[in-house]
Amino acid sequence: MPRLLLDTHTFLWWVNDAPELSPVARDVISNTNNECFLSVASCWEMAIKSSLGKLVLAKPVDRFVHDQIAGNCFTILNIELRHAAKVESLPFHHRDPFDRLLIGQAISDKLSLVTSDKMFTHYDVQLIW
Repeated sequence: MPRLLLDTHTFLWWVNDAPELSPVARDVISNTNNECFLSVASCWEMAIKSSLGKLVLAKPVDRFVHDQIAGNCFTILNIELRHAAKVESLPFHHRDPFDRLLIGQAISDKLSLVTSDKMFTHYDVQLIW
C-alpha cells in the first residue's frame, strides 16, 4: 500500500476541492489503496497562518483538522525525535522549517510527498504531483 504525506497546501486544496490540485495528486489521494498522512507540522503551520490572518478556516484548526482527517480517512503523523533529527542532515536548499520537517518525515518513514513545491526536488525524497 503506497504511503503518502500531504504537504500543507495539498491537504488544504484537497479538502477545498481546489482547482490548483493536480490531477495526479487528486487521483493518488482519492485512491483508497493509498494511505494518506497529514503531519502535525502542517497542523502547526495552519495554526500559525490562521492566527496571522493568512489562512481562514470555517472552524478552529484543531476541529477543522479533526473533521477532515476523520472524513477523509487520513492519519495524523506525529513528530518524532527521528524526524526532527533528520532535518540536521538535510542540505539548506529550502529554509522553511515546516517544509524541512515534512522532508525529514518523508525520508525517515519512506513516504511519498504529495506537493507542488519545486524546492522539494532538491532532496532525496519521492515526490508526487
